[in-house]
Amino acid sequence: MRSKGTNHNTTFGDKVLLLLLVFLSVYSFIFIKEVMPEGSDIRIEAAGKLLYTLPIHINKTVEVNGPLGTTVVEIRDSRVRIKESPCNNKICVHEGWVRSGAIICLPNRVIVSITGKANKKHEDIDGITG
Repeated sequence: MRSKGTNHNTTFGDKVLLLLLVFLSVYSFIFIKEVMPEGSDIRIEAAGKLLYTLPIHINKTVEVNGPLGTTVVEIRDSRVRIKESPCNNKICVHEGWVRSGAIICLPNRVIVSITGKANKKHEDIDGITG
């Protein structure tokens, strides 16, 4: 018995397109990880001012004062996270541990980014130009 409102007109071309999109999605995750390797330094900014530049391999906890209060940034095992923040929704805290990229607490105006190139192999390629 067929349910009403369900479209059963999937063509061969639709299936090929779906498989192509799945393949491209998986490939892009692998490619981005290769082109944008893990960084070597942690940059911590508050209210647009650079406060700290720390190596990622150290284990350290840093308190950063922003407009709303104190944000606690933790660096451990070559990863970084925002451990505590005075903002309401705590999106930055729920981001968890990261090894590349950035964590941004917009309400408290704190930016934690991982910079530097641990792997100099692709130094002329960035995420935009590929």
